[in-house]
Amino acid sequence: MVQSDTKLAALVEPVVNALNLQLWGIERLTLDQRKTIRVYIDHEDGVKLSDCEEVSRQLSSLFDVEDPISGEYVLEVSSPGMDRPLFIAEHYLKYVGHVVNVKLRRPFEGRRRFKGILRAVENDEVSLVVDQHEYLLPIESIEKANIVPQFG
Repeated sequence: MVQSDTKLAALVEPVVNALNLQLWGIERLTLDQRKTIRVYIDHEDGVKLSDCEEVSRQLSSLFDVEDPISGEYVLEVSSPGMDRPLFIAEHYLKYVGHVVNVKLRRPFEGRRRFKGILRAVENDEVSLVVDQHEYLLPIESIEKANIVPQFG
């Protein structure tokens, strides 16, 4: 499923599912006055470039008809990648024990950025351990969160 963009997700998810893929999330970005809609797709066996191309084609046609985004925009379709963003509680649950970067919408205890081990998810809050200090952060207060890839 997706973060808060439920109207757009309601259009996108059936298209992605019909192609035997899962919708991981949607981001709306504005970069240098240019709107970008980034759609993340996933599959248990990984995502191929051809999957991204097909989803992009299907969504472009759908968006031309439904016109869910006002003005000009760029549509990007990709896999969540190794540093996958986390959007909903189920995503956080899947990655308990992993290192994550979290950016909050507003400062908490004087800071907006945290990097630590995701310890638990309970009652729509994530427990994050940073330098032996545990923080309970409401998911709704998180602007952006990503897995930190660990190698070797």
